[in-house]
Amino acid sequence: MKNWKEIIQHGTFRYFDHSGNIDFHNKPYTALTSFAIDDALAHSVSDQLSPPVMRLWVHPNTVVLGIPDARLPQIEEGVKQLTAEGFRVIIRNSGGLAVALDEGVLNISLVLPGVKHISIHDCYEAMVSFVQHMLRDLTDKIQAYEIVGSYCPGDYDLSIDGKKFAGISQRRIKDGASIQIYLDVEGDSFERAALIKRFYDKSNISQASRFAYPEIKPEVMASLSTLLNQPLTVEDMKKRALGTLKELCDTIVESNFTNAEYVTFQKRYDQMIKRNEKIACLQ
Repeated sequence: MKNWKEIIQHGTFRYFDHSGNIDFHNKPYTALTSFAIDDALAHSVSDQLSPPVMRLWVHPNTVVLGIPDARLPQIEEGVKQLTAEGFRVIIRNSGGLAVALDEGVLNISLVLPGVKHISIHDCYEAMVSFVQHMLRDLTDKIQAYEIVGSYCPGDYDLSIDGKKFAGISQRRIKDGASIQIYLDVEGDSFERAALIKRFYDKSNISQASRFAYPEIKPEVMASLSTLLNQPLTVEDMKKRALGTLKELCDTIVESNFTNAEYVTFQKRYDQMIKRNEKIACLQ
């Protein structure tokens, strides 16, 4: 597997900490907003109007569904179940399946330009390398392979001793890509997985014939705090993420969105609203 410096040659990165309850362009700050933000940034880096970006984000009590989840036989019943348990539900525009977010889960977006010349695998490996570097003083056991029985399973699940704590998805727009990882830092990972299992049970995955949805086994997932036997917090991981970025690049720029980025954001936000019309009325 390649490391960061074999894939990323950029010396300057733009950095956003969107982990709080921010006011973004007069929109409610939900996961819908976050996916539209990442799309706008991918457009900007693709058009060489921005350096690469690293963005941190957190959303409380949210279940993010993948596009295939929206085709479940009884998706309406599944969404009602999640809503009854106090979770907001959205359908994202990037790859993958259902993921549970809350205040103990840190999301990191790595937005890169020039991806027509960088393979999908290399983009994933850049993120894997970043997380391994970020936690190198705590463990050298982080591995990337599919953890069967986890939610949103994939070849780049991150695990320690066979227990998954992170998953990565990727969305490509023109010549830009947003590589998004959720890091299960603290809290009850077993209950997060059990929540997704209840959603799939209510949505009747047993009757789904065109897609292989995961059979969730909550015991194969755990938080970093549990796996490392360390009282880690999202705030700790935010500091580690920024510190690692400083080590791996020469210059970090913290700037506001440009007018052009706001225009693109609005278009992408409207598209996210449209994508979620089917389930919005159930919440």
